[in-house]
Amino acid sequence: MCIAVFLWQSHPLYPFLLLLNRDEYHNRPTKATGWWEGGEILGGRDEVGGGTWLACSKEGRFAFLTNVLELHASPEAKTRGDLPIRFLESKKSPKAFAEELVKEAHEYNGFNLIMVDLLSKSMFYISNRPKGEAVLIHEVKPGIHVLSNAKLDSPWPKAQRLVLKFKKLIEAHGEGDDISMEELAEKLMKDKEKVADESKLPHICSLDWEYSLSSIFVEVDTPLGCYGTRSTAGIKVKANGEVCFHEMYLENSKWEAQTVNYHIQRNDQKIKQIW
Repeated sequence: MCIAVFLWQSHPLYPFLLLLNRDEYHNRPTKATGWWEGGEILGGRDEVGGGTWLACSKEGRFAFLTNVLELHASPEAKTRGDLPIRFLESKKSPKAFAEELVKEAHEYNGFNLIMVDLLSKSMFYISNRPKGEAVLIHEVKPGIHVLSNAKLDSPWPKAQRLVLKFKKLIEAHGEGDDISMEELAEKLMKDKEKVADESKLPHICSLDWEYSLSSIFVEVDTPLGCYGTRSTAGIKVKANGEVCFHEMYLENSKWEAQTVNYHIQRNDQKIKQIW
């Protein structure tokens, strides 16, 4: 399970700003954020499935993924983590990629995928759940949005709390102030408050499991080992094309941090303005 909050085309300094917690078993082999082979894609890597939950490219394309909470998952399904990489490696627009993905969406367990092309100011969302219904595709409008383990902007308690806190912090900085991703991550993404009222849980899996997942920062012991938030990523893109990718992640049971900076390019030329 994961949760992400993001700002899209609604801030004078930052056309795109994202915070994302990745929840997974702590013992699952994972590579921290770095440039992949070829040097065109930046992101973490799940060493079991080979894919990613969040990545971006030098050409101003971004993609991130969350799983949909459901009772039964198929072990034969395709790896969802391949989807962000496939988008980044393609030349298709977010809309065209989503429309093509519809043909095979049923071959994956439940997913939410958001694709971004900053140069064309395009962001699209696709989900293959609820099961049995038509695949959902729609353009994401400017504003602040949250994505957890249901549809985009679903009013789950932790999602609503994260959006509210995010808005307050953004407003507190003012429109002309630089925003620290480290500060946002510390103040927003480490929230361990759980839902006290079980009637507000989604009632899809066992209530004990849903209660454990009801905080923004997840941490729960299971028979398979510790499960929960093992990385927090923050991406901010300035109007001049400067990208800052900050990640805090677990490495050998210790929290580490790193920041990668680069400029969005087209034909090896820095773009002047993407706002």
